[in-house]
Amino acid sequence: MSLPGDAIPSTDAMIRVDHAGEYGAARIYAGQLAVMGDRHPVASEIARMAAQEERHLKAFDRLIVERRVRPTLLHPLWHVAGFALGAATALLGPKAAMACTAAVETEIDAHYAAQRAALGARDPALSAMIADFQADEVEHRETALAHGAAQAPGYPLMSAVIRAGCRLAIRVSEKV
Repeated sequence: MSLPGDAIPSTDAMIRVDHAGEYGAARIYAGQLAVMGDRHPVASEIARMAAQEERHLKAFDRLIVERRVRPTLLHPLWHVAGFALGAATALLGPKAAMACTAAVETEIDAHYAAQRAALGARDPALSAMIADFQADEVEHRETALAHGAAQAPGYPLMSAVIRAGCRLAIRVSEKV
């Protein structure tokens, strides 16, 4: 995500970070489902959101190849960190799992909005894809909130920590 005074990220950097983010999201949901299984009513919602993230990831997998973009070198870290975050929040309960989703998707919504603004009209296909995925991410956040995310124990702190981690992951994945 760009800050005031930052250069506009290249489309390669956008694709790299979005690929990393969608991979991380898929890993978060995998961690949550590994802990929760289908024992909780929210598991079906998590599985549905995970399927959408897999669709996003496949689209960025294609773009990485088609546009010859180097993926992030941090892929192994996001593999472990995403799963660990998902599993840890699921261990705290369904509302904490939903709090994780709400926090992550809040940052991704802002990230995708900034990318669309930076792209303007220079890459309509990428912009349209990001807009499509952004709508799904907003829906995920709203679903998480509807399933009690804000009632999770320590929600304000948990949300702030996860959101800060997302912002850091975005910044690092654009570059590395």
